[in-house]
Amino acid sequence: MGIAILSFVLWMILGGEESLVHALLAMVTVLVIACPCALGLATPTAIMVGIGKGAEEGILIKDAVSLELSRKIDIVVLDKTGTLTEGRPVVSSIVWSENITDIQKNILFSIEAQSEHPLADAITANMKEGSQLLNGVEVQQVSGKGIDGNFDGEHYFVGNPQYIRSKHINISPILEQSINKELEAAHTVTVFANSETALGVISITDKLKPTTKEAINQLRKMKIDTAIFTGDNEMVAKALAEKLGITNYKGNVLPDEKARLVKELQQQGKVVAMVGDGINDSGALAQADVSIAMGKGSDIAMEVAKMTIISSDLLKIPKAIRLSDSTVKTIRQNLFWAFIYNVIGIPIAAGILYPINGFLLSPMIAGAAMALSSVSVVTNSLRLRSKKL
Repeated sequence: MGIAILSFVLWMILGGEESLVHALLAMVTVLVIACPCALGLATPTAIMVGIGKGAEEGILIKDAVSLELSRKIDIVVLDKTGTLTEGRPVVSSIVWSENITDIQKNILFSIEAQSEHPLADAITANMKEGSQLLNGVEVQQVSGKGIDGNFDGEHYFVGNPQYIRSKHINISPILEQSINKELEAAHTVTVFANSETALGVISITDKLKPTTKEAINQLRKMKIDTAIFTGDNEMVAKALAEKLGITNYKGNVLPDEKARLVKELQQQGKVVAMVGDGINDSGALAQADVSIAMGKGSDIAMEVAKMTIISSDLLKIPKAIRLSDSTVKTIRQNLFWAFIYNVIGIPIAAGILYPINGFLLSPMIAGAAMALSSVSVVTNSLRLRSKKL
């Protein structure tokens, strides 16, 4: 508007006989060609196409901030069960105490039948033959540790070895040996006990997803660090980290601690992405700069996360980062096209060429040029659709 007014004034002063006509033409042409339509389209069109491209690739992106920020990720924090692994745990072995009764086995079955944890599903699937559900079994979830049960006035506990030991429950040498053996094999261990003694040790395995190692390697090539924070035993976390070539890992992590560890990474100046699938990951997902949920995980994880990988394939994470980089590059290109028309067009519209060759830009041509800049921005954004990630 300032240039339009200045053009009008200069033409009135220096325009000669047709100064008023030229002054009005120059002012109107400058205003038309400077219309900020392309500038307004530069970012939203690229974001819209980028989010659409993500959906085509099986990556649901809730907001533009996550899409733009993903390219700046310094470290990706990964949960274990359902994220690095297939999330279909199976029982590999059960070692019972000599004194366990059939009714106590049914109590374990009935407690786990009321749990929402994937490990509980594995146990109930294994015990389904020959077990029966008991009425009157009351349960209480203990986040990140296990589940408590009550039947006929007796307390029962199902959880990781640390949780059982914290209750000062006696674990026989045979069961203790079984726990150590399974932990050394990088298996997840669940202990069943009453208020006095351990009654059984259940070993659970969960295969790595076929694409997990390749996804970690791709992130490493992109110079992005990875870390494993899991509620599983430290030995399990260590064995998994060594298999994947990850040096930053931590086991026995409770949900609140997982969020705190993410915050500590952020305080070091890092942009942190958290990838998880369960209720226990929701706090860390909320804390992270970029939160990514597995599509086959819990509803609360997907609700909290800003991105959801529908197939739960970790290879989609490097793709999401590359999509973010391509989208931001497209935004910058769009801004270039939006400004270049103004940088070149406004001086011509103001009449800078008139003293040289008598050329004065018509408002109609200026309108076409303004529209062309918008078309250029939209067309450039649509190029994202054919981008190979």
